[in-house]
Order: sequence, then structure tokens, then C-alpha cells
Amino acid sequence: MPKSLNIALIQTHLHWEDPARNRKMFDEKIESIPDDVDVIVLPEMFTTGFTMKPESINSTEGHKTVEWMLKKAKEKDAAIIGSIISQEENNFYNRLWFAQPDGGMSTYDKRHTFTLAGEDKVYSRGEKKIIEYFRGFSFYPLICYDLRFPVWSRNVEDYDVLIYVANWPKKRIAAWDTLLKARAIENMAYCIGVNRVGLDGADFEYTGHSAVYDVLGEQLAYSEKEEILYATLDKAHIQDTRKQLRFLEDRDSFNLIG
Repeated sequence: MPKSLNIALIQTHLHWEDPARNRKMFDEKIESIPDDVDVIVLPEMFTTGFTMKPESINSTEGHKTVEWMLKKAKEKDAAIIGSIISQEENNFYNRLWFAQPDGGMSTYDKRHTFTLAGEDKVYSRGEKKIIEYFRGFSFYPLICYDLRFPVWSRNVEDYDVLIYVANWPKKRIAAWDTLLKARAIENMAYCIGVNRVGLDGADFEYTGHSAVYDVLGEQLAYSEKEEILYATLDKAHIQDTRKQLRFLEDRDSFNLIG
């Protein structure tokens, strides 16, 4: 079992509602990532930006992007994670895809659709968690607004890594910074947040603040500019800290309903 994992976070601007152009951009960025990286994380809706007009995107683009993710995962021998617009019959989803180099693929549909932007009126919300296992680590991937709801991220599965992909705007970035660190501490897990930068098509500004926190809330990576961030996750750090500080054993027991 690997004792560590190398992670790359791609913090970048996004071309508004232009999947082909975004795939080409990410092609170039992913090509520059060292071969020893195990996991590459992209922002929320990385092919379009946070658009509330999914019907304006050609329905074939979702499939093209999933095939692209699988291709990139195989080429780089790394997992590729990010969310895109996905359509099933007449329903749209803000769906995260977790692509593995062996062709494995799992999905998570955003549970908490962002009512302030009307996302709940456009995208159907998800109902199920996923815990994904890759190279000896367990991952719990979530999307943006999910960050504000600690019950949904509560570590009852003893996962190792919590991931948030996001389009989190500048005006509320203090909440992003605070909650990412809090989620790491309360769940005794690595917490990774990948945000975008630049202006979107609705003139919202994004300033990044992508970051990685360890089990104790120590910051391992952070940036406010367009760049690729790197961090190494250590399995022993998780195991030793949880053995020494047995806080998760005192967590409350409850069942999620609806």
C-alpha cells in the first residue's frame, strides 16, 4: 500500500460556456504536471463555469468530457476529479466525476444546490454520498455549496481525504477559507479545496484560495493566483494523529433522513 499520495490542484480561469476550449486549456495544464502526481483535481463545472443555462450547452459535451477525463487519467496514470454539467433525460445535474487510470469511474451529484443563484431551479440535487478508494487512500468528494453543511461531510466512514471542487466568489471567500480548515479539523482528514480565478459570464469575480489542510488543520498549500498547486498526503499522519487524538470516537451517532 502506498504510504503517500502526490496531489495537484489546478486553479485557473474558465472560458464561459465553452467546453471544447476549456478541455484544450486543461490539456496543456495537465501535460505540465509531473509524472509522480497521483491525483489531479479540477474546479467545479470546469468546462463551462457556473452557468445556470445548461440547455445552451450541446448535449454531447458531457460525454465528450467524460471520455476526455478517462483518456487523461490513463495518459498521466493519475486520478482526475472535477464536476461538469450532466444530463439524464430532461434533468440536469452538477455532477462530479472521479476518473481512474484503469478506466474506473464513479460519480457524485451535488447535494446542496445553491439557492441564492437559482441552481435548485435548474439542476436536480443528488441524494447519495460516494467514498472512492484509490492507491490506499479513501476519498470523499463534494461540490462547492456542500461546504456549508457539516452534517453531510461528517466523517462516519473514516475516510482519509475530503475534497471540495468549487466556483466560490470573492465576496464570500472568507467563509471558504474558514470552513475548509474547520472541515479538516472536525473530520480529522485531509481537506482539499479547489476554486477558480477570474471573472465569469455573469461578472462574478473569483480569487482562488485553493488550499490543502492536514488532519490538524495545518495549511500545506494555498494560492490566490492562476497556478497549479501541489501537496503530498501522508497516510501515517492520518493514522498516527487519530490514534493519539481519538476525537472521532466521541462523535455523535445519527442517521440522515431525506
